[in-house]
Amino acid sequence: MLAASDDHEVVQSLQEIFSDYLAVHSDLAALYLPISTHNLWNNRWDTWDSIALQKSRDGLISILLSLKKKPIIRYEKNSNMAKVLGNEVKNKMEEEEQLFNFYRMDTAPILLILDRCNDPVTPLLTQWTYEAMVHELVGIENGCVDISNMIYEKKLKEIILSPEKDTFFKENMYLNFGDLGTRIKEYVDHYHSKTKSNIEIQNVSDIKRFIEEYPEFRQLSGNVSKHVILMSELSTRVNKESLLEVSELEQNLACNDSHSADLKILQKLIQSPISNNNKIRLVLLYALRYEKNRNNVLSSLLLSLAQAGVTPKELSIINTLLEYAGSSKRLDNLYELESIFSRARSGFNGSNDVENVYTQHRPRLQNILLSLIKGRLREQTHPCIEENTMLKEKPQDIIVYMIGGTTYTEARIVHEINLYIPGVRIILASDHIHNSKSFLQQLKRFNTTETNK
Repeated sequence: MLAASDDHEVVQSLQEIFSDYLAVHSDLAALYLPISTHNLWNNRWDTWDSIALQKSRDGLISILLSLKKKPIIRYEKNSNMAKVLGNEVKNKMEEEEQLFNFYRMDTAPILLILDRCNDPVTPLLTQWTYEAMVHELVGIENGCVDISNMIYEKKLKEIILSPEKDTFFKENMYLNFGDLGTRIKEYVDHYHSKTKSNIEIQNVSDIKRFIEEYPEFRQLSGNVSKHVILMSELSTRVNKESLLEVSELEQNLACNDSHSADLKILQKLIQSPISNNNKIRLVLLYALRYEKNRNNVLSSLLLSLAQAGVTPKELSIINTLLEYAGSSKRLDNLYELESIFSRARSGFNGSNDVENVYTQHRPRLQNILLSLIKGRLREQTHPCIEENTMLKEKPQDIIVYMIGGTTYTEARIVHEINLYIPGVRIILASDHIHNSKSFLQQLKRFNTTETNK
């Protein structure tokens, strides 16, 4: 019909596009199920909401068709939701057999379905790499950052962060905050040397002042000026919220077992003027780390939070998180894995960043992917939907789907593995890309739904 109607021969080609997802980066995809209107769970943490299940299945099918992959499906054994989704995808691939009639590869691709409940720590942490930090402190929605409330920027309402269209962002999105400031300063210094300005450039504030006095730099600098705006905002929020001090305790809670020292600092921060959101995050990390510690004083900390002005509704999220992702619900000992990482990071060191007190933690996803790549991911913990004898083969193509939201920090792990381990191609996908606020909002929605039943 299209060909018959094309009298002027203007149609050059016809392509089938599968678009039940958004390609955020070349190795990151998201379904962006709206948290405010879509609940992942039905009436239990291990039971799908029917609409969310359908959308997750259709999104995954679209991703597989776009990649032209018919994978072996593996899932986390403790997650009924991962098993159900895996079976839904398998049945859909069988139903659409002709669509999935792809060329067979020597090594079968893997679809690995994971559950956020097995790593609740990663989305709770303050982030220090550029993209993840912007999402945590300001928010990124479909590649857009709303800056309409930033008092020092009146002309722009939003900033687009796209590695495909923004060379500066592509080159620096995984840099830590300190290195990013140095990179921007080097760029501005290069232009500054060509002017007769007497402004001495030492920090982000100087850079911002220089751009304001030399508006022509905005044209010459292309995208860099918008990153100066974001850097200024990030610096302001880091200082206002005492995030260096907060983050140091977060990392200790995530990576080390030192109850007395952690408790002392935590009690001090609860009494400090940091936001209630940060106080709650710290107590959540404490509750997860020391859930089984006989000296656990969570009840006392909840009382301290209440005295500091945290509402009962806000406090309820702490028990909700333990019900969702406490030690009895997780597949493995999250903190034992972290100790192994601390002792033996030489197995993978993709980043050249010098490790410091703010970047000790590595997401659980890293250990899982490295085990899978080496053919060592155990069937006892990550079985197949269908019996398969090829599990010890080293896969080349891996699609990871995280039920309950992934993070830009985990996207960075995938990027590093793709970059530094030859012959491996990994795509990370999820229903949402979380910062700490959206992660807790998702849990609160389940809590509210339960209360209303």
